[in-house]
Amino acid sequence: MTALLKTNLGEIPLLARGKVRDLYAVGDALLMVATDRISAFDHVLGTGIPGKGKILTQISLFWFELLSDIVPNHLIATRVSEFPAELQPFADQLEGRSMLVKRAAMFPVECVARGYLAGSGWKEYQASGTVCGIPLPAGLLDGSQLPEPIFTPATKSQDGAHDENISFGATTAVIGAADAAALRDLTLSLYRKAHQHAKSCGLILADTKFEFGKVDGRIILADEVLTPDSSRFWEGAAWKPGGAQASFDKQFVRDYLESIHWNKQVPAPSLPPEVAERTQAKYLEAFRRLTGRQLSL
Repeated sequence: MTALLKTNLGEIPLLARGKVRDLYAVGDALLMVATDRISAFDHVLGTGIPGKGKILTQISLFWFELLSDIVPNHLIATRVSEFPAELQPFADQLEGRSMLVKRAAMFPVECVARGYLAGSGWKEYQASGTVCGIPLPAGLLDGSQLPEPIFTPATKSQDGAHDENISFGATTAVIGAADAAALRDLTLSLYRKAHQHAKSCGLILADTKFEFGKVDGRIILADEVLTPDSSRFWEGAAWKPGGAQASFDKQFVRDYLESIHWNKQVPAPSLPPEVAERTQAKYLEAFRRLTGRQLSL
């Protein structure tokens, strides 16, 4: 199959093309379409992963339903047959990879939950013994489980640059004390439930990020949820603190890019077919493990 790298919906107004999603205006709603683009080190690569957008969308839909008892979400419809008539001619681009969603006033922070030490958290811990200013016990290793999950928000990059970790105090200054506390509590509640479900599937949810907004003054969960693009999923049986973990996320792609010594500047390289195929297989396996279902691409 061919990767869908860019959508074209004719006269439907295009609002933005992100690293992965194309966003369209449809009346009072928004249409989010997950393409097969893949990014790493803040750059979109020259090669897509066939079917990736469908896998991400179907994983998100699974989690939206599972977590709906904790917080409402932005979903209106997910089947093209239920979309407005003007979208029907584009069913081949939309089926399985798009969501019609409510417009929300989005909070300008990424809400990150960490249950394990990895990535930028591990780098900060090595330097200062903290993550986002939160003191942690001495002696932790790369991949160690934290005593309890922590909320480590980040600024949202508006220009494609890397998001920056910020303190809870800085979050309060940006969005106010009441909303900051609400987002922290929701983020940790969602993480704990998702972590428990992943554990029941033999996976470890090391960390993840959520995006929230408000509709009619009520906080809702938006964007994508708990996919391999926004989360670290590790193989539970292989977990061993002290280094890299067997994962179901983009780490395989990052490792390849490091191996070819890419300078992380444009133009971004393309991936060899075998790397793209292995990446697709990892995403599909994450879907199968988490949902208990097979996905036909």
